[in-house]
Amino acid sequence: MDLKDKTALVTGGGSGIGLGIARALAREGCRVAITGRNARKLEEAAARFDGRPAILARACDVADRADVERLFAWLHEQFGPLDILVTSAGINVPKRRMADLVPADWDRVLAINATGTYNCMYAALPGMRKRRAGLIVNISSIAGKRALRLAGPAYVASKFAATGLGTAVGLEERANGIRVTNIYPGEVNTPILAQRPEPVPPEKLAQMVMPEDIAACVVTIAKLPDRVLVPELVITPLYQEYA
Repeated sequence: MDLKDKTALVTGGGSGIGLGIARALAREGCRVAITGRNARKLEEAAARFDGRPAILARACDVADRADVERLFAWLHEQFGPLDILVTSAGINVPKRRMADLVPADWDRVLAINATGTYNCMYAALPGMRKRRAGLIVNISSIAGKRALRLAGPAYVASKFAATGLGTAVGLEERANGIRVTNIYPGEVNTPILAQRPEPVPPEKLAQMVMPEDIAACVVTIAKLPDRVLVPELVITPLYQEYA
């Protein structure tokens, strides 16, 4: 399917996986908006894309439901109906072991990674139901399929929640013509790695999945006919075991 003139919103779009997906969709002719908490980073990221149509940017904390409502009102003014929602906003914290994990960090990780995903789906779905069409791509993690010690309990719990949310919403909304795809990346070379307790060696970074690899998968899924659904996709670097 041709993606030209389709509208897309990408959360967590200022860097990493979200930005890679936003650029890939824009290169396909989509009208793309990116959002995240840092307005300056978003504007700089949007400005670095020199294709047409230009990528638009607006700051939003997806954990703040009222802020999400304002974001979607703005989006409708700019683009009209939304065709594609990519929920890619996510954080982790350095002190992530249960012995070190403080309640404030637990709350924030769950608020952004899980509740933030719900908030954006909740805002997007009424319009998609009305048009009986739409694609939601939910960027979870293999830590949302298998508990990984390296990820920490808060991140694992938040991604298991995002996985369950995407799966359950997909089961309900397919009757309304809406497709939901959960993507489970393994280790990806993105800025979130700066939150690791230990620095990642350059040689390992070079072997990781890159944001553009995931972006290519999203474009492929978005271009499939409306009759086709990809419920889940796992993508890992060759060195990382997943079983």
